[in-house]
Amino acid sequence: MPIEQGATRAWTRSSYSGGNGACLEVRLPGRDVLSVRDSKDPGGPRLGFPAGSWSAFLDAVGTNARDRGAAGVASRPGRRP
Repeated sequence: MPIEQGATRAWTRSSYSGGNGACLEVRLPGRDVLSVRDSKDPGGPRLGFPAGSWSAFLDAVGTNARDRGAAGVASRPGRRP
């Protein structure tokens, strides 16, 4: 499920996750920040990133995956893969 731009309190897991529990979950508590947590430890530490930095990270990961011919590239907020 892609993350739509805009604030949301819900944590979202990638539609590409295999259901094995080894996932990151993300949410957008505000329009300019994105929070990330480990799905295995929902009460544990969370990381916050400026939305633009997260988008740049996902673009770099996607570029690397495309260069290797991999499928299932992650989606950045507001974009579909």
